[in-house]
Amino acid sequence: MLELQNISFQVEEESSQKEILRNISLKIEDNQFVAVTGPNGGGKSTLVKVIAGIEKPTEGRILFDGTDITDMGITERARMGISYGFRQPVRFKGVTVLDLIRLAAGKNISTAGACGYLSEVGLCARDYINREVNASLSGGELKRIEIATIIARGTKMSVFDEPEAGIDLWSFHNLIQVFEKLHGQIAGSSILIISHQERILDIADQIIVIAGGSVAAQGPKDEILPELLKNDGAAGCKFYKEGF
Repeated sequence: MLELQNISFQVEEESSQKEILRNISLKIEDNQFVAVTGPNGGGKSTLVKVIAGIEKPTEGRILFDGTDITDMGITERARMGISYGFRQPVRFKGVTVLDLIRLAAGKNISTAGACGYLSEVGLCARDYINREVNASLSGGELKRIEIATIIARGTKMSVFDEPEAGIDLWSFHNLIQVFEKLHGQIAGSSILIISHQERILDIADQIIVIAGGSVAAQGPKDEILPELLKNDGAAGCKFYKEGF
């Protein structure tokens, strides 16, 4: 379980402090698919960066399976079982897809084993296994390869920052299927995704709405999503059924 206790985050802005997150307290239980949504600039990306260890909160504590990880960096949190999927996946010149999956798995798995992870995300393994993770890959391909590495790691919590960003509609439809399959694949694991897409919100167990740096709403999808769609466009928050 991940627990955030009174988390705040501020940044220096000229001669003053700008508050990005304000006194956020959340619990994300094991085996949950949680979608985080809300208006642009509300603090969603900062929240997941704080969870992943990219940013350190100004105030508050973060507990993961009862251990205080507040002062831990991204590498230490990764070792504890928190994976982070970037909005724009990193490209690695000179590193093949096979190399990347082996690094993620933490062992020298066979080519057949690595191909199995690519198949999990709907990629034809023979077309990708020896390719470099560079500019020759599309955004959708990179996203699915990144998810394959997260599956290979087998972590307890997988965090994604707008996985639909910068990909085509066909790739998005495939990503939905991948997330549905990933949910519950690892016993006790959780998924946390930032998204404005109705189709992603619709497959979540819980929805958290972040606005103005605070939790505006939180609860089961069947309670929160109808209200969001009914008030579509309120407070600058837009939810999309199709396309980007």
